[in-house]
Amino acid sequence: MKRFSISKFIKSLYFRTTGYSYTNLGRLFLRLFVGIMLMQFGIRQIARFYEIRYMFPSVLGMESETSLVVMICIELVCSLFIMCGFMTRLMSLPPFVAMIIAEYHLLHDYVNEASYLLDWQQQGYLPIMFLGIYFFLMLVGPGKISVDYFLSLHIIHSENKSEAELEEV
Repeated sequence: MKRFSISKFIKSLYFRTTGYSYTNLGRLFLRLFVGIMLMQFGIRQIARFYEIRYMFPSVLGMESETSLVVMICIELVCSLFIMCGFMTRLMSLPPFVAMIIAEYHLLHDYVNEASYLLDWQQQGYLPIMFLGIYFFLMLVGPGKISVDYFLSLHIIHSENKSEAELEEV
């Protein structure tokens, strides 16, 4: 009969919480999280399209209604692709640029105030949060729980190459 040892339990718990790395699961969670968060903005904009189409800021020389349609497409299509892990790095670029533009427009409204005096409850921090997440996804990629990884495996196996080429995916 085995004796229960509190020391062994603590060591086991310590190694399970600090020694193991769940990077692929973490990347999946982050992709799903950022995809759902951005997608809900697109869904809200579709629901209120006729109310906000002329109030939406015109961007890059486009009319406000066209800018809104482009933003909705970025929010929905890119979010779906990122959540699936399909062309993740490429699909992170349009929302990244959109968040830079959104941050510019948000801070442009506070031209008379110093931007560093913004309260944490104001909207200026939201695009910055998204920028950080999209930059991270562009940097580290989608992980092994993604369509990108499985397509890469398929391509490598069809060309009779080794999986060592995907070591850093």
